[in-house]
Amino acid sequence: MRRFGRTLVTAALAVAVVGGTAGWASGDSQSAVTGPPPGSAAWRADTAYGRELPDPATAAPREVARFFAGLDDAARAALVRSHPLVVGNLDGAPLPLRYEANRLAVAATGDARFASLAAPDRRILAFDPRGRGQVAEVFGDLEHAAHVSVIVPGSDNDAASHDARRAPHTGPAAMARALRTATGTSAAGRPVAEGSVAEGSVAEGSVAEGSVAVIAWTGYTTPVGVGLDAADGRLAAAGATRLARFTAGLDAVGAPDPVLFCHSYGSVVCGLAARHTDASDVVALGSPGMRADTAGDLRTGARVWAARGPSDWIADVPNVRFAGLGHGADPTSAAFGARRVPAADVRGHAGYFTPGTQSLAAFAAIAKGEAR
Repeated sequence: MRRFGRTLVTAALAVAVVGGTAGWASGDSQSAVTGPPPGSAAWRADTAYGRELPDPATAAPREVARFFAGLDDAARAALVRSHPLVVGNLDGAPLPLRYEANRLAVAATGDARFASLAAPDRRILAFDPRGRGQVAEVFGDLEHAAHVSVIVPGSDNDAASHDARRAPHTGPAAMARALRTATGTSAAGRPVAEGSVAEGSVAEGSVAEGSVAVIAWTGYTTPVGVGLDAADGRLAAAGATRLARFTAGLDAVGAPDPVLFCHSYGSVVCGLAARHTDASDVVALGSPGMRADTAGDLRTGARVWAARGPSDWIADVPNVRFAGLGHGADPTSAAFGARRVPAADVRGHAGYFTPGTQSLAAFAAIAKGEAR
């Protein structure tokens, strides 16, 4: 009976403190945005091309890739103009088409919250205006990159806040920029410097041949603040389905197997998605748990890494699962079995991508395939 009482107290604590990057605020329950993108019904009804268009709800990314490979340039451009929201979110579609489609889709919303995403120099790989909005942005040349990393963020992230002012090197876009810079890749995609490495976790070596592309992926409905959404796995499960399909889309267009960098609640998403992706590495940072007791329970062939700074408040979150609440074992614990990323100089919950930190140096080495 005493043990049961302790479990109830621990579960209550989990509800009170599991959360994301925005601090100690009450959370509002969110409805997960799922299913095919807006405009899918009109896309399915389109018979102008003399052939059935791939169903966004059921077609595998490789089927989508084969469909577009069979079209000429004029037909591709016409589909972009007619169905920008579908093409822009269709995993397996050619990358340049998705960039152009999303530029058109963002502009068509007329929503000031998203206006900056339509700039011609942005590479927006996915954009969904439903709810608070979802977005994925590419930093670098994804078509020719030798290595690809995907930033999976935690709570309080969405398309509306993608370009919001934040503390330096926090937020998915800023994390992506910091990681790409740390890999020593220039804006033109060329390696320019020796990569620093973290003590004990990575091997000395020169910058990998070819460039690194980094994707800031806010492709799921994240929790808002601290509340039940952050303590349970409902939104993470919906996000995991979307992340798995997104990575299958990268594979369908010939991108290298990605490294997943999963921050805070994003690590719950990655924990549930890991077995369904072809990721080479999964890195959990500032994690409340991955809904697994051990790294082996993730059932992935990827290498699993974990980082937590000494002042990260996530350490105060009870690593339990009870009645669907809480996210389980601490990924940085010895019992979990992940490879440790040094993070002794990381400050707070969102400082893992700060230039000069051990964690960012280690992340860069993992992103370049140099870590062991």
